[in-house]
Amino acid sequence: MNFLDYSTYLTSPELKVLQELTRETNLKVLMPRMLSGHFQGVLLQFISKMLNPKLVVELGTYTGYSAICLALGLSKNGKLITIEKNDELFFIAQKYFKKSELDKKIEQIFGDALKIIPSLPNFIDLVFIDADKREYLNYYETVLPKVRQGGYILADNVFWNGKIFNRIDNNDEYSKGVIMFNEFVKNDSRVDLITLPIRDGLMILRKK
Repeated sequence: MNFLDYSTYLTSPELKVLQELTRETNLKVLMPRMLSGHFQGVLLQFISKMLNPKLVVELGTYTGYSAICLALGLSKNGKLITIEKNDELFFIAQKYFKKSELDKKIEQIFGDALKIIPSLPNFIDLVFIDADKREYLNYYETVLPKVRQGGYILADNVFWNGKIFNRIDNNDEYSKGVIMFNEFVKNDSRVDLITLPIRDGLMILRKK
């Protein structure tokens, strides 16, 4: 047993609805490893429950695992807006939002996040960035003005399968996008940040 296995062992059990979602994603969807998964999912729940946010925005729904985790911490009248450009995944996520009984708190939007973000409300409490890695920096720059002072941004996959530690091919725009984002926010005086070596790297930023 390694550190991660033991840490997961000492973590609250995965909710039944999330277990079902994981199974269906593995059976029906390409690249099921994109799911946040049990360990990171519980961390997302903890962060959301600590903040008790009124408004959460998620960039990249996939099949809805992380949205459910984040929605569990919403305030009584809170709302989570999740944006996904792959319409083939829409109905799987919708199915599990209903199963989790969180569908009234979750708004699904299909489309390009960079075009949708400007129309979102201001004073966002929490943002979860987990979409097209090539656009990470653009997502960040577009959404940051809408985050309230003291609000948080979570950025997933900032290790990008370890590719960022190796020589990057000239045509690898995904790895370049992650590196560009990482280096920019490290020197951005508008935020404080910490990066956790969890799964594929989870960065937490707090707007000053």
